[in-house]
Amino acid sequence: MVNTSNRFSGVFASRKVLVTGNTGFKGSWLTAWLLKLGAKVVGYSKDVPTEPSMFRELNLENEITQYFANIKDLAKLKAVIQNEKPDFVFHLAAQPIVKSSYDDPIETLETNVIGTANLLEALRIIDHKCVAILITSDKCYENVEWIWGYKETDHLGGKDIYSASKSAAENIIHAYFHSFIKNKPNLRLSSVRAGNVIGGGDWAANRIVPDCMRAWSKGESVEIRSPKSTRPWQHVLEPLSGYLRIAEILWNDEKQNGESFNFGPSSELSLTVEEILHDLSQYWHFSSINEAYHINTNTHFHEAGLLKLNCDKALYHLKWTACLTASECLEFTSRWYFEFYKNTDTNIREYTFEQIEKYELLAHKRMLAWTK
Repeated sequence: MVNTSNRFSGVFASRKVLVTGNTGFKGSWLTAWLLKLGAKVVGYSKDVPTEPSMFRELNLENEITQYFANIKDLAKLKAVIQNEKPDFVFHLAAQPIVKSSYDDPIETLETNVIGTANLLEALRIIDHKCVAILITSDKCYENVEWIWGYKETDHLGGKDIYSASKSAAENIIHAYFHSFIKNKPNLRLSSVRAGNVIGGGDWAANRIVPDCMRAWSKGESVEIRSPKSTRPWQHVLEPLSGYLRIAEILWNDEKQNGESFNFGPSSELSLTVEEILHDLSQYWHFSSINEAYHINTNTHFHEAGLLKLNCDKALYHLKWTACLTASECLEFTSRWYFEFYKNTDTNIREYTFEQIEKYELLAHKRMLAWTK
């Protein structure tokens, strides 16, 4: 594995980084990348949310300091932060599934809103230098189904509990920043928004790509809903590069302190559900597309038809853009699962770090700012 600890100007090398929700899909990828960047990672999660899980498959627990505790436990969270004194915090702990917010709305609100408030409350009393990146969702925006991307200044809201919880979390972050944090010279923060993230190692229920991979690994057709719904799909490493980029910038300069940023893919990655399944299934060698999926339009909850982000602010202030083409994004994703399920000779941990390295090298070749 190539040493790329100099990425992001080397700010993570040998520094302590707390990742809440580190056992989940995005949290596991972020943990792996931070380890590759030379960071000392501290994890904080209530459990390992899926079986299988990328966290377990990559054997990450043996390389980090892990706390199993609920983000709703303010006393425990305060104690961990006071004890560990992290240089960086990435807050991903959340209830991340829209359908689950219908099944248990109170749990969704307590985790996503009160959990975020708990982290901010724990951070506001620290006396060491720390940069905090709080991850919410593209669904924090009031979705009026227009064809252009939502900007950071657009109205927040949501017709479902999950979306409402994310917009509420954004309001809590804004209020805490202006009430307590903006005058603390040792603490800087940003809220970041992304969505429709795909990639290897996601086994969450009621997500289109994991549902496909579970079915296809057994040679079964997958049932899909809303085949014409359009989403701006992006590989998990794309928004993670944005989160790391704003953390790097805040470590070196307070200019973007308190700002929010969108991270999304290029316009060519706005594909319908049917299109993305057609492309993903090519890597699984089906003789006919009809073997890969079938459509069930009987949906019992509200589902947005279109939601994409305007990322001009990230481009202007952070010099951040997405890296991967549509074909690269889908190949990274589908090949990871194919290697996991079908190639018994593959060491999936090594393969994951190879994908991170390949992504870094592609970004460097394309002269993305964080690779310099």
